Amino acid sequence: MRRLAALVCLLVPLLIAVPARAAATPMQVYGSWHCGNDACIWGAVRDVSEFDQKNHWLIDRGDGRPSVNVVVLSFVHPVKLLHKTTDAQTLDGVPRGMTADIVNYFKSRGIRVMLSIGGITYTDAWNAALAENAAQFGRNAAEVAQRLGVGIEIDYEENSGADLAGLQSFIDAYRAVLPYDATGANHAARLTIDLAAGDRWLIDIGRKATADWLRTTAPVLDYANAMVPARQPSASAAIANWQEHLDGKPTYAPPIPPLAPAKFTGSLYIAEGNKVLPECTAFGASLQNSTGTFVQTAAPNGAGTSSGLLGYMFWAAERPSTRGVTTLPPNTCEGGVGGGATAYSIPIPMPALRQS
Repeated sequence: MRRLAALVCLLVPLLIAVPARAAATPMQVYGSWHCGNDACIWGAVRDVSEFDQKNHWLIDRGDGRPSVNVVVLSFVHPVKLLHKTTDAQTLDGVPRGMTADIVNYFKSRGIRVMLSIGGITYTDAWNAALAENAAQFGRNAAEVAQRLGVGIEIDYEENSGADLAGLQSFIDAYRAVLPYDATGANHAARLTIDLAAGDRWLIDIGRKATADWLRTTAPVLDYANAMVPARQPSASAAIANWQEHLDGKPTYAPPIPPLAPAKFTGSLYIAEGNKVLPECTAFGASLQNSTGTFVQTAAPNGAGTSSGLLGYMFWAAERPSTRGVTTLPPNTCEGGVGGGATAYSIPIPMPALRQS
């Protein structure tokens, strides 16, 4: 008994000295970009039965529940949207594969849908559309969003000399048609932006978005996605990138301010290179598992009041490139993305998002 008492006396101070772990904030955004079957062109109408055969894992993680709560169809060509082009791959400015049937395939299961405008391949097209008529470009984006009942993602990847005035005009024009909706009830009012994995690329866009569009007071955009880096990171590298957004870059001239945790997601690959990734097939070995504590507890560092990023986005469903692995059967992602949806109790449909 005396030995037990002595052991208790030794352990109690140690237990008292251990700080309590921050409470986990439930994730709200858990989604995938979707590149269709032609490396992000979406150039042909899809038969819904064929589409389901290739993509059923997105709406069913194995128990009838979806694996995600948002899908971002990627990509819309900026100049074609501005001109409302109709050609072999495009109808009235929208890729022919991005049909109401495909949108409803997801929305009928409680999955929010967005269209992504741009991507790295269409950087010059973004510049051209903004220079020609940024406001009309924004109005056209809003019209498509209303017609299909989807949100819009800005993926403008100009690293040097980005047209920030034009981008402001695009956003202003969109918001004149579809004002910011904190409830999320109007799907077409959801307007987001992609930023770099950390703060060392897309610096001008990141600075402008963080300072003016992603504030918790008077917000303009709903949130940002910290995109994937050049290749799948380690857990520590992913966390370091996301921490840069939380901290900002006070030594830059001008500085990049900190971003509230409630205003961005972190992103990981599910299809990259020539190997099937655990992020797709095996949640227990995945980065969404090993980084999950950080994503749910990351503390604000100068912006926002609540802890925890909004959640995760995954790049990318079906065939994101003409080479390398896909998420096509048998390499579907119920076990990785779907496993994470179960482990983190992802809400479907997506609820109103945290605002601070």
